[in-house]
Amino acid sequence: MAKPDNRADNEVHLQKHIDHTIANLHEVEDYLDEHADELTLDEKKDIEAKNARRKESIKSFIAEKKDEAQQ
Repeated sequence: MAKPDNRADNEVHLQKHIDHTIANLHEVEDYLDEHADELTLDEKKDIEAKNARRKESIKSFIAEKKDEAQQ
């Protein structure tokens, strides 16, 4: 039997995802600042692309959290 859909703590979980993703974003930006001269152009592009996806994820998490707050 399937569990009932308990959405009571979705906002809390979404905030944790937001916080974690922001922390990763900042950590990688710091890494780039310190080690940019040691990385190849392809590595830099890969890291920058991943950070761009992180920023999009943060936007999506925030929008989803707002939706949850309205329910």
